[in-house]
Amino acid sequence: MAKERKKSGKREPGSGKAKQSAKRSSGTRRPGADAPDGPGGFGTDDRPAVVVTVDVVVLALLDGALSVLLVERERAPHPGQWALPGTVVGPGEQLVPAATRAVAARTGVSVAPGRLEQLATFADPDRDPRTRVVTVAFVAVVERADPPAGGAVASGRWWPVEEAMAKKGRRLAFDHGVIVGRGVERLRVDLEQSDLGLGLIQEPFTLGDLRRAYEAVWGAPLEPANFRRKILTTPGFVEPTGGLRTVTTGRPAELYGRGIGVRLHPPLVRPR
Repeated sequence: MAKERKKSGKREPGSGKAKQSAKRSSGTRRPGADAPDGPGGFGTDDRPAVVVTVDVVVLALLDGALSVLLVERERAPHPGQWALPGTVVGPGEQLVPAATRAVAARTGVSVAPGRLEQLATFADPDRDPRTRVVTVAFVAVVERADPPAGGAVASGRWWPVEEAMAKKGRRLAFDHGVIVGRGVERLRVDLEQSDLGLGLIQEPFTLGDLRRAYEAVWGAPLEPANFRRKILTTPGFVEPTGGLRTVTTGRPAELYGRGIGVRLHPPLVRPR
């Protein structure tokens, strides 16, 4: 009987459908992978109608310029273009762990979960040519632009925000230019009302260090005396350490650390 079936080339009734059904049911088999045929390693036969991903806007100061951590794509679509570190959210996985995993896997840079702030959801049906991809974007500020160590899929690099967002020249993959812009604007707004700027500098710091961080984010100079007065008259914003830093001119600068965490009221309004 077995030899006769082999010779005739006929299949058991329904066997092909069963195999196809089994293949489709494995649609979540490789969460987090980034295969060339589809996000998450899905193939054309088992690709779900909607894929949920996370993308992370990591911001830091590098050589005095606000910079964003990007990865170079090696696979289609958009090979050779730069993108935000991101990944497909695995079955049962929470969004924040997926976001920290994405940054570490793609760049080798570690971002503490407490640094992540949910930014927005981007769900344009055509944002990914492979299938419908809904991404939840996060933004995080870190006090050091640690050199990326590279990851399993792509290597990372810090790009000055102005260069990454330039209308001419470099173009980010997918809609990541829009996402970076939203993340930078969120940071600019938050600096007016909170102590988030302290997350961009290492402790201990001078008020000059803090002012230059604000200037880098806002892209405009601040009057030193007014800035100093605003920071020091806001209880709990910063705390003196008692230490001093020698400077090239003038008297030594006082050193400060983070305070208890406060909201600025009235806000520290950025230059327009």
